[in-house]
Amino acid sequence: MNAMAVTLHTELHTELRIRRVPLAAGPAAAAEARGQVRAAIRAWDVPVDPSVAVLLTSELVTNAIRHETGETVTLAIDGSQGQLRVDVHDSSCDIPVVLDNPGDAETGRGLMLVATLSDEWGFYRTPAGKAVYFTLAFQPDLPPGGGPRGSMRGDGEP
Repeated sequence: MNAMAVTLHTELHTELRIRRVPLAAGPAAAAEARGQVRAAIRAWDVPVDPSVAVLLTSELVTNAIRHETGETVTLAIDGSQGQLRVDVHDSSCDIPVVLDNPGDAETGRGLMLVATLSDEWGFYRTPAGKAVYFTLAFQPDLPPGGGPRGSMRGDGEP
């Protein structure tokens, strides 16, 4: 019975799952993005740590709205091919740079967190500007949807 569940679980995660969400470039964007990523992880039963996924999403969205000159940024969530991938599109052409700020600095450590906690991260140019992304590999030892840690919201909500 377990082998059948594992096979079914593996088959489910080979399906292509993508969610694209425009976010108003303002103070509520990071919270909205965290909620979207959390909902995708739960709906798709993605075996990743949701607290890490929402933290990294928040960092990318915060950076995007800080540099955005337009009214929106776009969040793209992809849960397929053995990984969760989150891309944040903005209209800035500035290349993201990991800063080596001291641990007590109030800003400038977001990309260091992304680089440290993700399996892969990077950026690419788009016709409208750029997109910055991270990936988290599926963790077969986690229950689908992140398991017990899935209750950790990362935005002050229970």
